[in-house]
Amino acid sequence: MSQVNVRWHSEHLGYTRVDGQHLGIMLALPRTEQALDLVCERVLRLQSMFGIPFLLENIVHVVPPYPEGYSPAGFLNAIAARTGCGLLLDIYNLECDAHNHGLDVGAFLDELNGSAVCELHLACGVERNGFLLDVHSRLTRPCTVTLAQYTLANVAPQTELAVYEFMPEAVPGLGRQSIGCELARLRDALVAAD
Repeated sequence: MSQVNVRWHSEHLGYTRVDGQHLGIMLALPRTEQALDLVCERVLRLQSMFGIPFLLENIVHVVPPYPEGYSPAGFLNAIAARTGCGLLLDIYNLECDAHNHGLDVGAFLDELNGSAVCELHLACGVERNGFLLDVHSRLTRPCTVTLAQYTLANVAPQTELAVYEFMPEAVPGLGRQSIGCELARLRDALVAAD
């Protein structure tokens, strides 16, 4: 029987259900001590269950962040410190939060424990009614690539993997040749940042 050697597994740091009811969308957790305790307990359980590294991914805040508790980077740092899990840093999600809710990405990256970052995600969505959406349907913007390069060079140089994300439904609009060219462009840009 053949096996695949899985380097790690990951999940988004968000929730989709309340009291058993599906919300139809993923929402970011409040960055409170209570949420920290809940997340850490679940991360430790997952790590024990599967016995391979586990990463948590930052998600877009669809609604404005809960105003009390940890800073965005401080919350991720606290989870990683308490559980030993790694981080999957979605660069485009940071840009969405900056555009939609005023996240200071520079301050976020200055505070983030970059040594916990194992993987980066790059993507691009659309803007609707002034709101930047994370729908993974476009080629990456130059600013996203520049932010990823900065992150690799100055924040998380030990990052092992960068992923360009797009939804299967976006393939006909993007075109396979265009996706191939985008992958090559990103590879060249991110290898140069190393």
